[in-house]
Amino acid sequence: MDLLYGDFTKGSIVVFDRGYVCYRWFAALMEAGVFFVTRQKKNMSYKVLKRRSVNKKLGITSDQIIQVMSGGKPLKLRRVGYRDAKTGEHFVYLTSHFSLAARSVAEIYKERWQIEIFFRLIKQNLKIKKFIGTSENAVLSQIYVAMIMYLLVAFLKFTSRVGWSIQEMLQLLQLNVFKRTGLAEFFTPPGEMSKIKDNYPLLGLAG
Repeated sequence: MDLLYGDFTKGSIVVFDRGYVCYRWFAALMEAGVFFVTRQKKNMSYKVLKRRSVNKKLGITSDQIIQVMSGGKPLKLRRVGYRDAKTGEHFVYLTSHFSLAARSVAEIYKERWQIEIFFRLIKQNLKIKKFIGTSENAVLSQIYVAMIMYLLVAFLKFTSRVGWSIQEMLQLLQLNVFKRTGLAEFFTPPGEMSKIKDNYPLLGLAG
């Protein structure tokens, strides 16, 4: 957990799944003025200090101030229960932010999944298996290059009107990476090339 004590800006909100639940880390974040939102572990032991009123119409099932023990010292947290109206699933969140609306706590954690979906898209579609560098600039540069490549192929799919998926087109490019053929011509059926040849000269690779 020591690697997760990053230099977070005071007042920011850190969101993570319950695999990273660590009371010692919670205490360090709170001492630094950094808020967090996470999921509660099922086997967590705690004591309820206060129960807040809830609006069940918003899906909130509970809003409690609880106490857990961290290294023999009491640690005060907020526990929020939420039921998703669409799926019926029930979630329990822990946070150190005591003034946020309970629904906002649930929404903040829900937004975390959008980040998960984005990185899943990167891994599945951009084929980034490992990063060449580890600095922020190196990581962002590699992601930007991969995204530009993906968008170019998506554009080629649109202009050529081929029936292949973008993944199939990427695989075809990998197999013919040394072939000196213009990209537009490579993916355009015979007879259709004249319609786009003059409009997209930058797509050609041939010298």
